[in-house]
Amino acid sequence: MRRPGPTAGRFRGPVALRTALASAVVGSVLLAACSAGETAIDDPRAPVSDGAAGSGDAVAQPSAQPGVVGLDPAYAVDPPGRFKSLPRTADIVVQAQDTIDDETVAAIEAIEGVAAVERFSLLQVSIENRVLNLAAVDPATYRRYAPGQLPQNQEIWDRVAAGELAVGKAVAKRLPLDEDDFVPLTTEVPPIHLGVMAPQIENAVDAVVNEKWGEALGAVPGNALLVSGELTVPPDVITGPLTKMLPESSSIERLDAVARYGLDPDAVQTAQVVGSVADAVGTFTYRPIGGGRIAPDPAWVRANISTQVVPILGSVTCNKAVFPQLRAALEEIVLSDLADEINVDEYAGCYYPRFIAGSTTLSNHSFGLALDLNVPGNQRGTVGSMHRGIVDIFKRWGFNWGGDWAYTDPMHFELARLVSPK
Repeated sequence: MRRPGPTAGRFRGPVALRTALASAVVGSVLLAACSAGETAIDDPRAPVSDGAAGSGDAVAQPSAQPGVVGLDPAYAVDPPGRFKSLPRTADIVVQAQDTIDDETVAAIEAIEGVAAVERFSLLQVSIENRVLNLAAVDPATYRRYAPGQLPQNQEIWDRVAAGELAVGKAVAKRLPLDEDDFVPLTTEVPPIHLGVMAPQIENAVDAVVNEKWGEALGAVPGNALLVSGELTVPPDVITGPLTKMLPESSSIERLDAVARYGLDPDAVQTAQVVGSVADAVGTFTYRPIGGGRIAPDPAWVRANISTQVVPILGSVTCNKAVFPQLRAALEEIVLSDLADEINVDEYAGCYYPRFIAGSTTLSNHSFGLALDLNVPGNQRGTVGSMHRGIVDIFKRWGFNWGGDWAYTDPMHFELARLVSPK
């Protein structure tokens, strides 16, 4: 449902004017003066790329927070106040499966060469086949680790505290925003308003919310750390002691290696996906193995991945949670005399542990929760030729269809909610 209000009259000024404004702002947020009921915005649906922190186009704001209609105060925390700390550089990011307790944090702070530690919650949300790293933070303290001059920008952190979402511009481009810039993170909570587009900690954090949102999403409290080292101390001096203090399943990622390789090739990665399919994924750990592929924990594979025979497609390998709904959907397709609309030879698989091409972002295929049908005639960015009767049946059985996305993927169906066959 459309949310009427100030964001409906968004600024769409001439390109030359917007370019001039962007050029005039170096190392800060694009803050345009707005009259009542008027909002300055760079369109988050337009093609964009993340700029380096400090560049003129590095940050844009979809809306002026006080005028946002539909912003729920239940998801707000106290505003952070003025920034009085020293900015820090995050050198290592840690994600554990459980809360990292106070004693462990204190021991890590005491490691020689550690300058500061920030505890927060790190979780993963799946949006249109992209698994995003979402940090649920205390805006007053986490801001120290934001890139460039962003720690000093008060409006960014006031917006996060008020319950808005902060993301990089490239991520914002791919979010399924409604016309008032709200986006669903999971089906269990209301949509959140996209309030800030700003660079995040590269390849470690895609988006930031406050702790109230983290609680609502089901984040594990305090399961992650940002560790800042002294300037003269290389991160590998710190990772050794860290490894001894944290559970074996923890991800300890050096961000200098991320900058060099796209991610730390020596780190075990962790995904704790929230939402209706969280039980189907559980805690997912993996290692990158090159070529865009990953090697999930063999124990996770044994517990979650299965090969079974289903109607039309025959033998397929998927997450065990998919099979009841997949089998029910395909049976209904047969009963609806639509089986010939699925070309068995054009099925491209379900479980495929990999990143999305050209990225370090996990695909839902990594969890065995998605399948691709009739591939040649249903390429990305096209309307495709998928029979709408098949689409409707899959939707009834809890699958989302990639043909509905802003950047379409009509071959793609992914499990979005659990439905019990009658």
